[in-house]
Amino acid sequence: MRRLRNWLPGLLLISPSIILIAVFVYGLMGWNFQLAMTDKHSEVSEGNFVGLDNFVQLWGEERWNLSVRHLVLFTVVFVVGTLILGWFLALLMDKGIKGEGGFRAIYLFPMAISFIATGIVWRWLMNPAPPERAVGLNALFQDLGLGFLANEWWQDQQTGMAAMAIPAIWQMGGYVMALFLAGFRGVSEDIREAARVDGAAEWKVYWYVVLPQLRPVALSALIILGHISLKVFDLIVAMSGKQIITDVPAVYMWQMVFDAHDPAKGATIASYLLLFIAVFIIPYLIWTVRSERRG
Repeated sequence: MRRLRNWLPGLLLISPSIILIAVFVYGLMGWNFQLAMTDKHSEVSEGNFVGLDNFVQLWGEERWNLSVRHLVLFTVVFVVGTLILGWFLALLMDKGIKGEGGFRAIYLFPMAISFIATGIVWRWLMNPAPPERAVGLNALFQDLGLGFLANEWWQDQQTGMAAMAIPAIWQMGGYVMALFLAGFRGVSEDIREAARVDGAAEWKVYWYVVLPQLRPVALSALIILGHISLKVFDLIVAMSGKQIITDVPAVYMWQMVFDAHDPAKGATIASYLLLFIAVFIIPYLIWTVRSERRG
């Protein structure tokens, strides 16, 4: 009875949140999976249970496979590029530069901008117009005598999605920098000094002493960036619209639900997106729980 009095007030306090999350998050996720396992391919049909047929048939579509390849390329470039940029900026901050506070604000400022606004700005910067009508980065390259660097950006069929990751890297680089900077500042100066006293060069101090202690930060950044990239939608639509050349699963799902009016296929794509994100999130949660138990 005493234990009940201890935890009951707290449970009553958070119970509205628990109920709302159960209904509007997990309940709707369950409803989405249920819809994906029906043949409700029009808004007026009843929809009979067909099991995993929709999930299997989707991999037989060329557009779905193309959108997944685009997503993988975008994710790899975005995650790796953002981690490298964020780590490099944090390293510069950790080494001590004048006006650090101002630089931190400048690097973090893009985080305050939505992907829609970022996409609109970068659509102009990465305009693929020919040299005589070049604007944005291509015009800058022409003026600097670096015309060979001008290209079609996101309209290139081979590397377009890699170019599409550049605005995302620009937007999230400052955030990852803040994570790594907190990690750098969390490493005891005594440990660094001990390594220096033992004769270690400065780069060895960072490589063998500091970097190993940044693994939890790097893992957290990887998880955050991974799930952002997998559900990317607004940036793609703002820059290129709903074009096949930059198609990703989120855009495909939107078109199936709201343009093609195919609820079952849209729910199937949404289910796959949820599973893709789970691949990132679940191992992270397991690792976090195990780390807390070890601690």
